[in-house]
Amino acid sequence: MAPTPVDMWFDPICPWAWITSRWLLEVERVRDIETRFHVMSLSVLNEGRADLPQRYRDLFEVGWGPVRVAIAAEQKCGPEVLHDLYTALGTRIHHQRATIDRDLYVAALTELGLPVDLADAADTDEYDDALRHSHRSGMEPVGDEVGTPVIHVPGPDGQRIAFFGPVVSPAPRGEAAGRLWDGVLLVAGTAGFYELKRSRTAAPDLS
Repeated sequence: MAPTPVDMWFDPICPWAWITSRWLLEVERVRDIETRFHVMSLSVLNEGRADLPQRYRDLFEVGWGPVRVAIAAEQKCGPEVLHDLYTALGTRIHHQRATIDRDLYVAALTELGLPVDLADAADTDEYDDALRHSHRSGMEPVGDEVGTPVIHVPGPDGQRIAFFGPVVSPAPRGEAAGRLWDGVLLVAGTAGFYELKRSRTAAPDLS
């Protein structure tokens, strides 16, 4: 039997989504799943929100670049490129603390042998319709009160199970990653279950 497809929507600038994505790749080692990555955008999600602190507005303005490059790569080269492109972008952003600019995009694209002119997409709205479509397809089942990560999985009745999270830090490894996956599926697949939450008390641990 084919692995269970697990679809995750990410924004490259989000450290919590990055941790969740690394957890899912760890889950692949201990459970029969296959992670497929899709682009959502915190810049789209928070578009027009004047109530945000200035530091977030500045971040989301810069954040248009990575998602535009990612969606351009998907449109030009196919959705399968997002797996490695997300890793290339995320490693530089979250571990190497690279500035989010054209040099970042060119370095990530060059590493993967992708056309470097895809970096041009960061400064245009050419792919924004595709970006918004990808964003909506991930977010509509969970609502606009959440951000990233968003995950969709097949349910036992053929319906898709969609949920925000899990927000976890650091990413569990080995069988601990698998047990968290089992628990997430259990609660997310329970009819009428909406929320389980506690306040975050620490910054994201990217180790």
